[in-house]
Amino acid sequence: MGRAEAAGRAATPTAAEATGRVDGRTARAERTRAAIVEAHLALISEGDLRPTGERIAERAGISLRTLWTNFKDMETLFEASGRELLRQQDAAWRPISPTLPLAKRVDAYCRQRAKLLQLIAPAARAAQMREPFSAQLRRNRLKHLARVRDEVEELFATELARAGAGRDQLVHAVVAASTWPAWSTLRDGLGLGVDAARAVLTRTVEALFRTVAEA
Repeated sequence: MGRAEAAGRAATPTAAEATGRVDGRTARAERTRAAIVEAHLALISEGDLRPTGERIAERAGISLRTLWTNFKDMETLFEASGRELLRQQDAAWRPISPTLPLAKRVDAYCRQRAKLLQLIAPAARAAQMREPFSAQLRRNRLKHLARVRDEVEELFATELARAGAGRDQLVHAVVAASTWPAWSTLRDGLGLGVDAARAVLTRTVEALFRTVAEA
């Protein structure tokens, strides 16, 4: 093999090297996207409920061009931030045994709902402002509602089975009582502290299931 051929081969990356470069670019892109989402949620948590692309880029330490290269518009950023909020909730969520007595299940459920609602509170307040103009934020909210409904149906399956024709109505009532709009009314509208708001939530859910237990 001549020197020219050897030099050409040396200059041509191997498959492993090419794969490594692609993997490296992918990892850098993922880190950049994660930094943007983190900056977006951090600004919201600090009270900037409608952060602009400029402020998000500055907080993430990137250019505005890099921001819009990674996210084509605010809707795609809302989607990524929504996924991150669900991930944070998953990390904080703890299973509750459906074999516990009803009173203990209700108490554990309401304590956990209060914790998770406080976790998403800044983002939920920000979403309320923009949701009328954002299809993605509406989709994000529906994902949260579906998760709560799934938990209610699993955790209180015994009581719901006794509700008969009123089952769906009871599910809807519990979900409505334990999701953001009701929590916002208690915390922001009525000015209740977390413990007081949780006590109201617990009393509401207890009352809803009491009608079934007494039937």
